[in-house]
Amino acid sequence: ESLKRRALVAQLGKNAATVFEEGAADGSEQRRQDVDAIHHIRKLHCAGDDAAGVHAGGGNSHVKFLGNMVLNLWDCGGQEAYMESYFESQRDHIFRNVAVLIFVFDVESQNVKDMQYFGLCVEALKANSENPKVFCLLHKMDLVPEEDRDKVFQMQSDKIREIAGSLSNMCFATSIWDETLYRAWSRIVYSLIPNVEALERQLTVFCEACGADEVVLFEKATFLVISHATKTSFRDSHRFEKISNIIKQFKLSCTRSQSQFSCMQVSNSRFTAFVDFFTPTTYIMVVSSHPAVLPAATQINIQNARGYFEAHINDSSSS
Repeated sequence: ESLKRRALVAQLGKNAATVFEEGAADGSEQRRQDVDAIHHIRKLHCAGDDAAGVHAGGGNSHVKFLGNMVLNLWDCGGQEAYMESYFESQRDHIFRNVAVLIFVFDVESQNVKDMQYFGLCVEALKANSENPKVFCLLHKMDLVPEEDRDKVFQMQSDKIREIAGSLSNMCFATSIWDETLYRAWSRIVYSLIPNVEALERQLTVFCEACGADEVVLFEKATFLVISHATKTSFRDSHRFEKISNIIKQFKLSCTRSQSQFSCMQVSNSRFTAFVDFFTPTTYIMVVSSHPAVLPAATQINIQNARGYFEAHINDSSSS
């Protein structure tokens, strides 16, 4: 039977879904690419709400992810009229069996109710769900002066951790202008994947067998990082986000020319990188700097590993 997880999004201030839509509407290609992943995972509000810029209270959707895994998402608008119903008439329904709570704070908001509502969410989770994870996005950090960002983030994070108490929680400073949203959503998706440690062990074996420096597994539609194995240190800690954006830009170019992206090979004097279709729900990237590792051998290894990893991913998402 398909694994069914429930994720709940509670949004405050100017809701995140509206912000994401604005990123796509102003003609900025970069902003649109930055939030592709969020649109795929969330799919949470109808065209009428998009046009009006208003969030329906408590929208529900099901998203198939990684083969047999089904995410059951509740998207809860942050307007006060909706928030009241979440904690009164709908509390036992919305907060039951939650795997992940994603709470989006507008960092510019001065509304004291923001933390109060978050506290009510925490209480409802503790009463209705077993071991849920809490992720808080402190959004629109680009509007905070750069010299004050660390201080603002630390102050807000401390308040959140105090309220969350014993619940597993993690905070992210996010903006639509950089890679922070991608990193946050990758971490959230990672937390939902069953038996991810086993998948990482198998990727490590594959990385060693290929003589590769690094192997990265991406979700097919969003190009969020699912897992990776790294045998060499890299200076750029944001390389996954940058690579994902490059691939998404290239896929967009392919679509415009009525072509279908399948794979990519990049080579120079220092390394060779393959990005290739792997399983029905994933792409794989293999990076090698050793001159003795032939590109043809890497391609054969990718081909031979497909069946094993497809079965492994399907078994994990069904467990």
